[in-house]
Amino acid sequence: MTFDTTSLLEPKGDLADRQLLEHKEISMWEDTWRRLRKNKMAMIALIYVVVLTISSIFAFAIMPYGRDETDFDYTREGPMSEHWFGTDKLGRDVFTRIVYGAQVSLGVAFVGSLTALFIGVTYGAISGYFGGIIDDLMMRFVDLMYGFPTMLFLILMMLIVPPNSSTAAIMGAMFIGLGIVSWLNVARLVRGQFLSLREQEFVEAARALGATPRRIISRHLLPNSLGPVVIWMTLQIPGLILTESTLSFIGLGVKPPTPSWGQMLSEGWRAMRTSPHLAVFPGLAITITMIAFNFLGDGLRDALDPTMRGRD
Repeated sequence: MTFDTTSLLEPKGDLADRQLLEHKEISMWEDTWRRLRKNKMAMIALIYVVVLTISSIFAFAIMPYGRDETDFDYTREGPMSEHWFGTDKLGRDVFTRIVYGAQVSLGVAFVGSLTALFIGVTYGAISGYFGGIIDDLMMRFVDLMYGFPTMLFLILMMLIVPPNSSTAAIMGAMFIGLGIVSWLNVARLVRGQFLSLREQEFVEAARALGATPRRIISRHLLPNSLGPVVIWMTLQIPGLILTESTLSFIGLGVKPPTPSWGQMLSEGWRAMRTSPHLAVFPGLAITITMIAFNFLGDGLRDALDPTMRGRD
């Protein structure tokens, strides 16, 4: 009987390392990013959002024209080589003002959603963790808040702001108003997550080891609830963009000459017959941005779906 001694002489270390790497467990967020990259529409939406955000922040450095720079040789002109999206009644470049307008629309949406996120997560975490009478009372208050008209509250709040207030004061009022009315859904979401997680074995083990409620919430429950919260935030931003645009459209947003998409749309629709580009391009900016965030949110929802892990 003969034996193949070559297999005995082959070093096992490299083979074992390769097999270990092939079967290495990856974190939830690494797996989420890996599967998100396979979603082409979500990645295109992510690139669009990142480019738009960076362009709006550094618009002063990358835009060929100033925000309020006028060119009286071209007033209410349509798209051309010098002005890609045309010019308005004062000869200002529409493309430049749309990019600057993203500072307001995206800024209000991002900060408003973060404010709602902070309020809603804190409220829902307390309600879901303690349960019982505390949960009942806190959720009844949420039900009461649901009965109050959201847009009416925002309009009343913006009417309180003095007409001659600065842009920062107006945007601050928007941040507060949107934060106050937008936290209800995320509070319910986090509360539901906590109710289902607080009876899990890892939470019981933490209690047995003497962990305080604050530590259990911050170190165990909240990290395991972040997936749905991230999805909520991504899908919440388009609604806040639309809300800000609506307020600006009816004259309750930032004041000229500071541009916002809703304000530009309000100015443009009056000249639809003679200069349709003044309304079309701001409207497209709102529409495309909302679609991008919706695609990104759908992609994150699929990537974070626990039933999909390990399938691809």
